Amino acid sequence: MLDWLAPWLFSEDVCRLFGYISFRAAGAVVTAFLFAVLVGPHVIRWLSNVGIGERIDGTGSEKLEALHEHKGGTPTMGGLFIIGGILLSGMLWLRFDGANKYSLPGLVLIAGFAAVGLWDDWTKLRQRQKGEKKRGISKREKQGALTVIAVGIGLWLLGPAALEGPAGPQLYLPFFKDVSIDLTIAYGIPFLLVAILVLTGSANGVNLTDGLDGLATGCIATAAVAYAVITYAVGRIDWSQYLLVEHVAGAGEMTVLMGALLGGALGFLWFNAAPAMVFLGDVGSLALGGALGYAALVSRTEIVLLVVGGVFVVEALSVVIQVGWFKFTGSRVFRCAPIHHHFEFGGMPETRVVVRAWVVSALLALTSLALFKVR
Repeated sequence: MLDWLAPWLFSEDVCRLFGYISFRAAGAVVTAFLFAVLVGPHVIRWLSNVGIGERIDGTGSEKLEALHEHKGGTPTMGGLFIIGGILLSGMLWLRFDGANKYSLPGLVLIAGFAAVGLWDDWTKLRQRQKGEKKRGISKREKQGALTVIAVGIGLWLLGPAALEGPAGPQLYLPFFKDVSIDLTIAYGIPFLLVAILVLTGSANGVNLTDGLDGLATGCIATAAVAYAVITYAVGRIDWSQYLLVEHVAGAGEMTVLMGALLGGALGFLWFNAAPAMVFLGDVGSLALGGALGYAALVSRTEIVLLVVGGVFVVEALSVVIQVGWFKFTGSRVFRCAPIHHHFEFGGMPETRVVVRAWVVSALLALTSLALFKVR
């Protein structure tokens, strides 16, 4: 939007700056961060006044509830102001003209996943007020809603404009030059399946990781930096040729969106660092995870996402392994799942678990950039 308004607001020299993705990405970081820092206290105060607080009951683990007893009542649904900042920043700094066909679907996806999270969070609040033991909407309802949105975004990306040129939906394999799987066959159904897996999987991974103060948002920040670099490289013809990766016209705008994601995450971390003043809630975690998955989908680096978001992958796998193993054997692999609770149960302080996860996330982000180059 600012790119369109610039000729009426600024001089010609200043207007040229809006043509640079790096400038607009920096603007997106600052805008989302300032929005979170300035609006956050008001939202936190409102959440506290209306009694929208964290539930620590009904987890099925007395030890976990005892460890997190001090968090009971802490305002949740703080994702409202972080997602609001990201959407505002995206509207201001993204370009929607010409080849920049990925900008609007990205914002719609974030808003849609946030709406599903808001539905879940609000249901939890109503259940708490009624004294019910249930914790939000059912898994089937949540996954169903996320899937519907993911399919809608997938169909949007399968439109004629998205299929122009050689960079149509392909699944590229790391370490192999010019090796890919065509996802446009059978009317694009393979691409829709990949979109569902990547978008909902990433959203659920971040949602499961959001269990300790600052854990999810810190890891999102490092992942956003990695994907800012990846999408910038894929969006430039010269860089993609040098790196031997497929050029995707318009993917560079995702650098701006990742800038908004980074700024929002850092702004939320301002209040979410231990001891947390507010929690993300599903309204924040689902939307942040979806945004990360969308960057991977657009840049044709879905497999690289497994490395960039390695912490989220491990968190999700720990739950799958725990549930599956318990059903078959009646015993548990971990003391508690997701795996960050396993370390808590072992006596590791919460802050140490979080900081070590940040370190691992940063190392994985750097590793992903190296793998992205290898062909």
